[in-house]
Amino acid sequence: MRSWLRRVRGSIGIGVTWAAAWSAAGLVPRWVLGFNPDAPFPIIFGVLGFLAGLVFSALLMVVERRRQFEETSLARFAAWGAVGGLLLSAVFARAASLDRGDILAIAPTFALAAALCARGSLALARRATRRAMAGSD
Repeated sequence: MRSWLRRVRGSIGIGVTWAAAWSAAGLVPRWVLGFNPDAPFPIIFGVLGFLAGLVFSALLMVVERRRQFEETSLARFAAWGAVGGLLLSAVFARAASLDRGDILAIAPTFALAAALCARGSLALARRATRRAMAGSD
């Protein structure tokens, strides 16, 4: 039971971390382009980032359940992140009834963003593990 709770807590942690990263990316259109939309992009992107983190975490639990973080390469982690981003974009496109042009714009964007976040998540996890090991000496 503790293992299950630890995984749920980890999934929520990944979701929150990704939400923060995607929310920060939602600020870019306003800061860089001077675009001031009616929709709050940071909030929308944050919610999508949280969902992307949960999808990635669930996918990782199913596919890589027997491996430790140290055994998984950054490229493999990023690939699973991209797959999770594509899955999320498919659900989003279906829910929003988007046409093909919009799907062709959103799917690679979600995949790239999720791959970058997955890569960053693994780098942070490895860094935390190294610090914990150095502190236990």
